[in-house]
Amino acid sequence: MNIPTPASLLHRRKGRLTEELVLHPGRFGLGQVPARLNPDSTTTMVCGFCSTGCGLQIHLRNGSAINLSPDPLYPVNLGMACPKGWEALAPLDAPDRATVPMLRDRNTGVRTPVSWEAAAQHFCTEFRRTQMTHGPESAAFLSTGQIVTEEMALLGALFKFGMGFVHCDSNTRQCMATSATAYKESFGFDAPPFTYADFEESDVLIFVGANPCIAHPIMWQRVLRNPRNPEIVVVDPRATETAMAAGQHFAILPRSDLLFFYGIAHLLFSNQWIDAGFLSRHTEEAEAFRAFVADYTPDRVAAGTGIPVERLERLARLIGSGKRVSFWWTMGVNQGHESTRTAQALINLALMTGNIGKPGTGANSITGQCNAMGSRLFGNVTSLLGGHDFRSASDRAKVADILNMDPERIPVQSSRAYDQILDDIEAGKIRALWVVATNSVHSWINHGRLRKTLGKLDFLVVQDLYHSTETAGIADLLLPAAGWGEKEGTFINSERRIGVVRKVRHAPGQALADFQIFRLLAETWGCGALFKKWSTPEAVFQILKKLSQGQPCDFSGIRDFQHLDAEGGIQWPYPENSPLPPARERRLFEEGRFFLPGGRARFYFEAPRPNPEPTDSEYPFVLLTGRGSSAQWHTLTRTSKSACLQNLAPKELWVEIHPSDARRLGIEAHSQVCVRSRRGSLRAGALLTTTVQPGQIFLPMHFPEVNQLTFPAFDPYSRQPSYKSCAVAITAA
Repeated sequence: MNIPTPASLLHRRKGRLTEELVLHPGRFGLGQVPARLNPDSTTTMVCGFCSTGCGLQIHLRNGSAINLSPDPLYPVNLGMACPKGWEALAPLDAPDRATVPMLRDRNTGVRTPVSWEAAAQHFCTEFRRTQMTHGPESAAFLSTGQIVTEEMALLGALFKFGMGFVHCDSNTRQCMATSATAYKESFGFDAPPFTYADFEESDVLIFVGANPCIAHPIMWQRVLRNPRNPEIVVVDPRATETAMAAGQHFAILPRSDLLFFYGIAHLLFSNQWIDAGFLSRHTEEAEAFRAFVADYTPDRVAAGTGIPVERLERLARLIGSGKRVSFWWTMGVNQGHESTRTAQALINLALMTGNIGKPGTGANSITGQCNAMGSRLFGNVTSLLGGHDFRSASDRAKVADILNMDPERIPVQSSRAYDQILDDIEAGKIRALWVVATNSVHSWINHGRLRKTLGKLDFLVVQDLYHSTETAGIADLLLPAAGWGEKEGTFINSERRIGVVRKVRHAPGQALADFQIFRLLAETWGCGALFKKWSTPEAVFQILKKLSQGQPCDFSGIRDFQHLDAEGGIQWPYPENSPLPPARERRLFEEGRFFLPGGRARFYFEAPRPNPEPTDSEYPFVLLTGRGSSAQWHTLTRTSKSACLQNLAPKELWVEIHPSDARRLGIEAHSQVCVRSRRGSLRAGALLTTTVQPGQIFLPMHFPEVNQLTFPAFDPYSRQPSYKSCAVAITAA
C-alpha cells in the first residue's frame, strides 16, 4: 500500500485531497470517494469508534455530510481506515434513533413522549427527592468513553459540584481502569508513554492479550510499516489473527500471565540481561523485585503456564538482547482478577531492561474506546478534573479557584466504582441512576444479575442515541442524544493525541447534544450560574486547558480547535510556549524522570492468586471472550446499523471449540451447541478450530447472550471486571 510517510506529510498542505486518494480510493480501504471535490466542501475530524483516533475527511453537500474518506495527512492513520471508520456516518441514519424524550407512566408502565421542559423537570424532581430523602450518596451516574471530553467534564462537574452528588463511574471501568491504576502507581500519573511511531521503530514488539489485527487494524498497519524487520511476539491463550501473523506465539494457560512474566523477569535478572544503570538511576524497589522473582524458576513457570523451559529462555534472551523492545497490551491483560499487577509485570520488564522513553520502546497500554483517555482525565469520576486528587486539599482548592466556586462543593472522596455502585443499588443505598451513552444491560459482566439489580431502582434515566438498546428499553425516562458527527468537541486517543470532532449533521427530531442536555439540566436544577462560562464545548476546552496546567497532562499551549486541526492533533503534554517536535510524534520519559516523588518509577509486584472460578467436572471448559471481527464494535449498538458492516461480520453467535473436544463430545461443525455456566446458558453455532486449545472455548463479546455466562470477579486495585476466564460446559444442542 502506497501510504505517505510522516516526514513527507510535513511538506503537504493541510486540507487538500491527494491525487492518489481521489483517483485510487480502493487502495485506502472500503467505501466510495467522489471523483473530484471542491476543498470548500470537505472538513476534517477524528473517528468516533476506537481509541486509534483516525483522521477522517468529511465530504459535505449543503453543509451536511454525505460521505467520508480517510485523511492522508493525519499523522495517526496516514490515509488508512478500517471498515468501521469508512461506515462511521451510517449509524446516524438508523431508524431506531431516539428522537423525543419519553417518560414512563408509573401506573400503566407505558412510555409516552414529553417535551424537553417536562423531561428536565421530572429528572430534577426525582433526583432532588432522592437526595433529600436518602442523602447525597443515594444517586449515581454511569457514563461512557464515547462522548467528547468537554461533555464528560460538564457531566461530572454538574453532578458533583452543581447537584451535590458523590458517586459516578464510566464504562472505561470495563476497559482501561487497570492500565490507569497501574500507570498511576508505577509512574505517578495515568500516562501511556508511547507514540504510534513506536510501532514502526521497534526491533521486538510483544503483544499480550491484544489482537490489533481485529481490534485496532490501523495500529496493525503501522506495525506492518516497520522497516526494521522486527520480531513480533504474541502472548495469548488463543491463536488470534495477530498471533497467526507473529513470529512467535506463546499460548499460555488462561490467567497464568502473571506467573509467566515473573518467570521472564527471573531469567532476565539471572542472566544479567538488564540495564543496571537505568535501574539504579531511575527506579525504586528493583532489588526487592529481584529477590521476589528469584522463586519463579523456569521449571515452576513452565509447569504453571504450559510453556516449555527452552521457549521461556528464548523469549527472555530476545528481550534482553533487543535494542528496541516494546510491550503492548489491551483487554486480555486489563480484564483479569489480578490485572493491575499483570500490567505492572509488563511495566517492570520495560523498566528493568531500560526499554522506556526511547524510540520503539515502552510499556504501552492500547485503549479501547475513542475517548477513554478523555474520560480518565476529565470525567471527574475517580480522579478530580485534570488528573487531580479529590483527597488533596490543595488540589481541591486549585480546581475550585479555576472554576470560581466554593471548594466545599468538591467532594473529599473519590467515587464508588461501577461494581460498587451496583452493589449499593442492590442494597438499597442508591435509589436513582443516570446512564449516559452506554449499554450496561448488554456489556456488564454477569448481566443477568444486573437486570434484577436495576429493577430495584426508584428511578432510571437513560440518555442515548437509540431507543432500542437493552438498557434504554427499561428506562423510566429516555433522553434522546445526538451522536458523533452531530456535535463538536475533542477526543484523546491512545497515544495522548487530542483531536477535534465536528458537527456535520443535524441530529434527528428533538435529539440534543449531550452538552446541551447537561446545560438544560443545570438550569432546571438551579445551578446554571455555576456553569455560566461553560457555554460551548470550545469554551469548556479553554477551562480544561487551565485545569491541566502544571499537571503531567498539561496542554495549556494548545490555542483552540483550529490549532488542533492545523497540527493533525496534538499529544499531551504541550505546555505554553512548547514547540511541537518536527514529526508531530513524541513519547514520555525521554529523560528518565517519572511523576513520582524523586522522579523515579517504582516496581510493584505480588504473588499470583488462584483463578476465582476454576474448572471442575461439571464445568470443565475455560471460556475466553474477545472481539469477533474488525466490523463489529462492543455491543453492536452502532455497527449493527450499517448494512456494509453487517455483511462483513457474522450475523449469528458462534463458539470456537477445538476439534478434539468436539469429537469427544459428539459436536459436528456448524451444529448448534449449548454453552452453560453457573449463571446462565446460550445456544451458538459450533466452529471447530485449533485457534483455541483443548479445554477452552471462545465466544465473541458483541452478542448479548455472552455476558449471561461471565463470572463477576474484579481486580482489587482497579475494580475492573474479569471477562476473560470462567468455567463453562458445552454440549450438543
